[in-house]
Amino acid sequence: MDNFAALIGIDWADKKHDICEHPNHTDKYHYSIIKCKPEALHEWAMSLKKRYPNQQIAVACELKKGPIIYALAKYNHITLFTINPSTVAKYRKAFTPSGAKDDPTDALIQVEILTLHMAKLTAIEPETPAMRSLTQLVEYRRNLVQDSVDLSNKITATLKNYYPQALEWFKEKDTFIFCDFISKWSSLAKVKRVKKQTLLDFFNSHNSHYAHVNDARILSIKSAMPLTEDVGVIEPNKLLVEVLIAQFRVLLKGIESLDIAIKDAYKVQDDKVIFDSFPGAGPQLAPRLLVALGSNRDRYDDASELQKYAGIAPVIERSGKKMWTHWRYSCPTFLRQTFVEWAGFSIRYSFWAKAYYEQQKSKGKPHNSIIRSLAFKWIRIIFRCWKTSTPYDESKYLEALKRRGSPLLKFAINS
Repeated sequence: MDNFAALIGIDWADKKHDICEHPNHTDKYHYSIIKCKPEALHEWAMSLKKRYPNQQIAVACELKKGPIIYALAKYNHITLFTINPSTVAKYRKAFTPSGAKDDPTDALIQVEILTLHMAKLTAIEPETPAMRSLTQLVEYRRNLVQDSVDLSNKITATLKNYYPQALEWFKEKDTFIFCDFISKWSSLAKVKRVKKQTLLDFFNSHNSHYAHVNDARILSIKSAMPLTEDVGVIEPNKLLVEVLIAQFRVLLKGIESLDIAIKDAYKVQDDKVIFDSFPGAGPQLAPRLLVALGSNRDRYDDASELQKYAGIAPVIERSGKKMWTHWRYSCPTFLRQTFVEWAGFSIRYSFWAKAYYEQQKSKGKPHNSIIRSLAFKWIRIIFRCWKTSTPYDESKYLEALKRRGSPLLKFAINS
């Protein structure tokens, strides 16, 4: 704390930010309000530099990213600390029994947490611009993919109301051939009037060249029976599908654009060779794993810190003679998703990961629990590779398991 000229808490909001400023070695607390505009934040940051020349200022906020963090991270005289919102809420509840929340008080609470527990807080150390860009790109892509899944489910539900055959003709919905087909022929009555050659030309123009697949589709189209001929059902659903398909196509194009940007940003990263080596990572998950660990190898002292931060390590609680384990609630959701999703994919590509999955499954463990446990194991491996700048080698890992007499290999051989 003595390294900082002042401790500041910021309670952010959409239109204003409440500030509590506590100059070091004083009993004074100064409260102020600034607008959330970039100009106002810059003016405030520069006023701090003028009032505390050649000194560092500690600023706490309940965010680790977002506009205010992006705005303040560029100032060398400011060290940003992130405080979990639930920590502030619990602190407020402990000393304000009414549970009342007001912004200046929350800003003061952050200053008090900084004063008493700075050693336990994490200072935000900005990555390189290239790494920050890649971090946002992979997260935006994951969000768009989830949006596309939600939209695909809506399209599926609507088609089932009046035109279910289209779902049989195209097993994969997140494709342009599906979108273009529904856009051209948004009802069974429309597509049944189309000539065979027109349909063949459509399929071939979308690189669908398997004759048996196209012939089966055309045969099904010509013999299909309408689910309903009630225009009161067909017309509203047809209109809705056309709207949803237009949105779906935009989403798919957006994901394609992000894929290109991610590929370009990822290929220039020095650690690319490490993360490409992990089984099942591929073009989508390898960049996500890279940004999960970042480029600062001093960020974590050991793998357990990463396991806990990512929410993969379970929480063990004790009270009296009782002890129980539960899911870690407070963690970066996207980071946890990255490790869990990759662990699931790794089963297809890693011998030991598949053996571990089958071993746990034989013990009656549920799928989700096995995947989380597998992610826990993988983090130790990925951390070691990242820390030593060494690509993963499955054969070397299997040799290590063999030397240790791992029961996992015995299970794999016997099963």
